[in-house]
Amino acid sequence: MLPWIQLDSATIPGEGGELRLKQRGSEFSIMLGANELMNSRLSGSEEALATLSWERIKTHPKPRMLIGGLGMGFTLRAALAVLPDDADVTVAELVPAVVAWARGPMAEVFKGCLDDPRVGIHQGDVGEEIRAGKSAYDAILLDVDNGPDGLTRKSNDRLYDFAGLRAARDALHPGGVLAVWSSGPDPDFTRRLNDSGFAVDVVNSRAGHKRGARHVIWLGVKSTR
Repeated sequence: MLPWIQLDSATIPGEGGELRLKQRGSEFSIMLGANELMNSRLSGSEEALATLSWERIKTHPKPRMLIGGLGMGFTLRAALAVLPDDADVTVAELVPAVVAWARGPMAEVFKGCLDDPRVGIHQGDVGEEIRAGKSAYDAILLDVDNGPDGLTRKSNDRLYDFAGLRAARDALHPGGVLAVWSSGPDPDFTRRLNDSGFAVDVVNSRAGHKRGARHVIWLGVKSTR
């Protein structure tokens, strides 16, 4: 079996912690300590985050989408595959090196999606984009940290508390969707979403397309009233 080779590392801004990019043949992995945050062979649930969101906004004209967390680009590529030509997608990525990896060693994984004219990159905290956008988006997709129970930054919890959810609701058009990826279930977060004015569906999705761990996707739709 081929050994893993570390290609690069990057400090997470604000609260420390180090991401490590590793490669084994054509396979890539991004690690935080002993935890694998993502792997290039497992894209199913990240793709579902985009396609399930699109199902809820596909009647919206000129849709605007905000994706929190670039990762390995699986959510972005899946979104671009279904969104119309007049869509606008902003990807917020906190760690500059992740964007550099997308254009460098993982360019084959990303398949040029960052060069799509519908795509813009915000290098910073997705929470800043949410708070700055009043009724700006049709969909906000959060694949940040490990979900509501995060690993990398304590400040990420602010995306998922009541204040963060109110900010996300305010940033959505009526009928817009807040979609949240998580490595596992969180009944308390489901209740917070409901109590924050969203109509909520909770969907289980495989990490791979037919195998792998079961991840959780919350889909909260803002009332049209």
